[in-house]
Amino acid sequence: MNLFVGIDVGTSACRACAVNADADIVAEARTELPAPHRDGSRVEQDAGIWWRCLTLTVDALNRRIDPSAVKRIAIDATSGTLLLCDRSGRPLTPGLMYNDARAVDEAAIISRVAPPDNAVSGASSGLAKLLHLSRRLGAGGWLAAHQADWLTGKLTGRFGISDENNALKSGYDPRERCWPAWLQQLQLPAQCLPRVVPVATLIASLDPAVARSWGWPDSVEVVAGTTDSTAGFIATGADRTGTAVTALGSTLVLKVLSDTPVFAAQHGIYSHRLGDRWLVGGASNAGGAVLAQHFSACDIRRFSRLVDPSQLTGLNYYPLPAPGERFPVYDPQLQPGLEPRPALDREFFQGILEGLARIEQRGYRLLSELGAPWPERVISVGGGAPNQAWTQIRQQMLGVPVSAAQHQEAAYGAALLALRA
Repeated sequence: MNLFVGIDVGTSACRACAVNADADIVAEARTELPAPHRDGSRVEQDAGIWWRCLTLTVDALNRRIDPSAVKRIAIDATSGTLLLCDRSGRPLTPGLMYNDARAVDEAAIISRVAPPDNAVSGASSGLAKLLHLSRRLGAGGWLAAHQADWLTGKLTGRFGISDENNALKSGYDPRERCWPAWLQQLQLPAQCLPRVVPVATLIASLDPAVARSWGWPDSVEVVAGTTDSTAGFIATGADRTGTAVTALGSTLVLKVLSDTPVFAAQHGIYSHRLGDRWLVGGASNAGGAVLAQHFSACDIRRFSRLVDPSQLTGLNYYPLPAPGERFPVYDPQLQPGLEPRPALDREFFQGILEGLARIEQRGYRLLSELGAPWPERVISVGGGAPNQAWTQIRQQMLGVPVSAAQHQEAAYGAALLALRA
């Protein structure tokens, strides 16, 4: 039985998943990741920690599978996490994490040269981090590596290769499939940028030393991975154009599979390339964090049973946890709209669910107006996915079937990439 392994290096843990040729999960493993070092807007971590946690996770997985059966492996990791290394993969800088926002000056420089519709705006973008670190090291002698790139390089012994999804926020143009000419204005050495390949492209065989240490065959193939959020989308099984996935976590994240890309930086909308199709999405600041501000976990469970989706409250809430919105409305000053508050807490709770569903509806409408398809169905992931009352309210407003995902772990999505490479 051939096995296909996916590794997810997330924000708090490294997870591994092995599937068979029928995409059935055979075994899983997990190792906690220590929190990165944080100092104000600076959030960084030693890349060696990622590799140690990955190897510990594979060791745990090996105790649950036949290591000699492994055929192929893929890695996903946090989008926008980046470091600089030498040609042999030795880190020359710490890894600046996805939420590191120190590169304010560099972000301002980028905003003056980047085209209007891009995915590189802001101090936490991969490109802002790359420009910041390159100024620290000077010209030449280093390679830019996203978190997934560097770990994939550790598997193969070959560095300087990235995938189209991880490279997006570092300035790569997935429509033209190249690094754009405007990057030259930032004086980044072209030879220091990674060669970018499509997701799931075969990169190389596993490094023999790594294979021996894990008891895996030397013939194990390593394929180009993706970002953690994209791997999570793949895990749901959404593979038809028009299928959408809504993540109901602390925030609302909307993604729909489209035949055409959409880039609208003013709305925080960009597209990841998946073969000949595109994963178009945006993220609101509204979400489950608002519920947690007003209700305990016990109250949320209780009121969810009392909600009557057939009788909407008529409350027109825009439930933000704090001022500011990015999608589907871009307004840094937008105030939370949670007035008037009814006498009954149950009604207030239902009004928030309706407001969140209305934001989701408005988000998919905006994506559709800009060229993405209106969802044929919506798959729910995240903590709010099992909430039946919320599901019914959302289904009424969207007018399409809404269901919870059977799988949503990014490691499973990475394993599917390895399987289908």
